[in-house]
Amino acid sequence: MRLTVLPLAAIGIMLAQPALAQAPAGRIETAAKLRDAALAGNKAYGLLAHLTDTVGQRLAGTEAEARGRAWAKAQMAQLGLVNIREEAFPLTMWERGQARATIVGSNHSLAVAALGTSGATPAAGITAPVACFANLAAFRAAPDAAVKGRIVFIDHRMSVTQDGSSYGVNGAVRRAGPALGAQKGAAAVLIRSLGTDHHRNPHTGSTSFPAGVTPIPALALALPDAELLARRCTAGPVQMQLLSTPTSRPGQSANVTAEIPGTVPGEVVVLGGHLDSWDLGQGVFDDGAGVAISLAAAATIKAHVDATGQRPRRTIRVVLWGAEEFGLIGGRAYAAAHKDEQIVLAGESDAGADRIFQIDSRVAEAGLPLFAEMAGVLAPLGIDAAPTNKAGGGPDVGPLAATGVGVIDLSQDMTRYFDVHHTPDDTLDKVDRAQLDQNVAAWAAAMWLAATDDRPLRTK
Repeated sequence: MRLTVLPLAAIGIMLAQPALAQAPAGRIETAAKLRDAALAGNKAYGLLAHLTDTVGQRLAGTEAEARGRAWAKAQMAQLGLVNIREEAFPLTMWERGQARATIVGSNHSLAVAALGTSGATPAAGITAPVACFANLAAFRAAPDAAVKGRIVFIDHRMSVTQDGSSYGVNGAVRRAGPALGAQKGAAAVLIRSLGTDHHRNPHTGSTSFPAGVTPIPALALALPDAELLARRCTAGPVQMQLLSTPTSRPGQSANVTAEIPGTVPGEVVVLGGHLDSWDLGQGVFDDGAGVAISLAAAATIKAHVDATGQRPRRTIRVVLWGAEEFGLIGGRAYAAAHKDEQIVLAGESDAGADRIFQIDSRVAEAGLPLFAEMAGVLAPLGIDAAPTNKAGGGPDVGPLAATGVGVIDLSQDMTRYFDVHHTPDDTLDKVDRAQLDQNVAAWAAAMWLAATDDRPLRTK
């Protein structure tokens, strides 16, 4: 995809608008220079390639995630960031083991992947009839007697959307379906993967079992295999053989942070992505790209600081969260550990590597002129303003936002994100470098404007 950058003369017209008139001299011009410098060349692709080629997948709590943290700290130091810290927290470590599923009486071996935190079958597996449901609502309405002792299959229809909203609509199938199956007495739960591709790649992801509910086997089917099973269910009774052997044990993860210090002590703006990933692919779109974009944006700003001596007013902090995939554990731990700090604004890059198409906020009303400034500087990148002031931020930003931290959303085009999300296909060859660079340009400009501003942004 080609990205159209408007000439600097057009930028000048935007900067002359009344909404921008009160900005201190030089801030907006510098942000535009940072934008153009990052668009011309930045470190994101090299960082992403190095992370995913040398560390690979980074399942939370494992040695692989720990190697990812060591990599991150080394890169932060090389980029000239300071105050590099690793903040540990406990978690229940989960590893998937093996998984097999076969339709009895046929030669159909189905492509499946265990869902995070799910339980295991007996060592010999299970054989049971399948109870099929067109969606989660139909499963909820089913009497327990129709489910008990059976392997439940929950279908759904996830559509392609630019903003990823179909994932939110269908997400409960994965997040809540297995626990509901356990409560109804199901032997296991299978779901149609939360994905939009039609490859025989199952999409993994985490599920959740409430306290007191014993985890049962829960797996995702590749979309072609889910459609096969749905057809077989329509044709008549189906039995399946299923084996899944995940294990769990106490473990540890950590968040990694580094800073470009500001001139005024105390106030902090946060930008980051999550360092952990699922283990089927290499964690490129989810969320190695967000890690690389955040580091590269910080590197662009740091190069400007070093060259000019012009420092931001507020400290810019890069946060690479751990254990996001197991339920935002790192994000929650970070918000709790930093609840007494004056973090005024936070944003997260966690929607792949494709272009940003929209900017939005959730800040105090007095901070809205800052986002008018940002919109003007980002417009030449093809980014539109969505002035709802109801942004949610990325998943790991949510716990910070709940404490009153202001939110910045730079929404990425997710049209193809769920083709590779949580699958073996989450690999570097899917990255369009021009779109990756556009992300860095947008974040570098936006974070500079936020860090050199003095208006209140927190919502409480």
